[in-house]
Amino acid sequence: MNEQGKGCVFLVGAGCGARDLITLRGLDLLRKCDAVVYDALIDPALVDEAGAAERYPVGKRCGRHSVPQGDTNRLLVELAQGGKRVVRLKGGDPFVFGRGGEEILALQAAGIPYEEVPGISSAIAIPAAAGIPVTHREVSRSFHVITGHTNALGDVLPESMETLAALEGTLIFLMGLTGLEKIARRLMEAGKRPDTPAAVVSGGNSPHKAAVRGTLADIAQKTRQAGVQAPAVIVVGAVAGLDMGPTMVHPLDGVCIGLVGTPVFTEKLERGFQDLGARTFRVAAARVERLPLDFPAEELCADRDKWVVLTSANGVRCFFQWLEESGVDLRRLGRCKFAVIGKATGGALRKHGIRADLCPELATGAALAEELCRTVAPGEEVLLFRSASSNDLMARTLAAGEIPVRDFDLYDAVFTQAEAPEPLDYLIFASAGGVKSYFKDHAALPEGVTAVCIGPVSAEELARQTGAPFLTAPEISAGGILQCVREDWSRRSGRETEGEA
Repeated sequence: MNEQGKGCVFLVGAGCGARDLITLRGLDLLRKCDAVVYDALIDPALVDEAGAAERYPVGKRCGRHSVPQGDTNRLLVELAQGGKRVVRLKGGDPFVFGRGGEEILALQAAGIPYEEVPGISSAIAIPAAAGIPVTHREVSRSFHVITGHTNALGDVLPESMETLAALEGTLIFLMGLTGLEKIARRLMEAGKRPDTPAAVVSGGNSPHKAAVRGTLADIAQKTRQAGVQAPAVIVVGAVAGLDMGPTMVHPLDGVCIGLVGTPVFTEKLERGFQDLGARTFRVAAARVERLPLDFPAEELCADRDKWVVLTSANGVRCFFQWLEESGVDLRRLGRCKFAVIGKATGGALRKHGIRADLCPELATGAALAEELCRTVAPGEEVLLFRSASSNDLMARTLAAGEIPVRDFDLYDAVFTQAEAPEPLDYLIFASAGGVKSYFKDHAALPEGVTAVCIGPVSAEELARQTGAPFLTAPEISAGGILQCVREDWSRRSGRETEGEA
């Protein structure tokens, strides 16, 4: 809600492609909003930055509207009238053929406060990703962005093609793929030389990436032969003949990786894989929901030695949120010892000023349970705070060792499935719960994909779900997964893995 206590709308340009192409202001607004209304082709990892905000997908693809524009306008008004701080997240820039103006007119008519936050337009970003600058000294001193279709019946071309053909700068057509042949022909008929360089580029988060280069005379034929699919950007002019694409070489260049896990963990993987040159997509993103506990937090302060067992960084965060809401002063936890499942969980615990009393070398529930069986003293009780989707192996092992144990479902991971915009080379599972969730919506692994599990528990679950071969990371960590994929890709591609990217 804005400063006046009323709802408001921010039209935010997301840029084109990965989530880190949004502006800092746009990201800050997204993280603070109550509701996000977003287009197709927005990176799911960027939408996840909205946290617990309400989510409304309204994307459009090539004229097939999932939500008609009028309904989108009404949705924005209704959400703001309900007192919500709304981010309307749009691909590219809201004011470059993004229909942002139409949405603002609707907000103006309803008296809704609003603001536009610019983004990098696909007219610039998509050609740039293919190594095409829209301007270049002594080659193109201007560029002109044109819609590839109009509402005029019987024609998909804008007016004044003769004027456009006479321009010496770069012509950039958006939403014009279906009319490419007619665009090229009309430009040549209007005086543009047939050998004028031209390119058709599809990139960002488009389902089918492509970069086709040619001339006005043959670009339509080459584009058909390449099977380019919308959305795509058409570039006409001398700069289309330039190739200024990146020349840095990374170990995982061209590799596409799907991620299944919670935001905290997938963010680590995204950073690591992207540093190695891979493209990542969240194909099943988990939202962590803390569950109500039928256990008084004050009991942790009782005059009795006990062990608090935490099995993930998410569990640590939820545990201390619960203590805060329960009004527990951490100084009263003096009779509590803390056990964690691994180094990452121990690191999360240290951020709260507490060092773990027990952390097994192998980061598994079985190893932690065995260590507790050897460590817990007579009269001490073990309190397990864990995910609702994890198995009961630890509790059973402790009970078999005649150690008093109480098991609590502290949180759960709620997964949202999303289709990857392009074929995957690897699919990463960061938990057994993620495996279960994925196979609720998919009968099998995608053809040609190699699954990678973070550890033996997720591997055991994946083996139950599929007979396809898969990999297991040598270490139960983000670094272990990165190492596993890098070494496997090296074997498959014949590349060496020496050194860093």
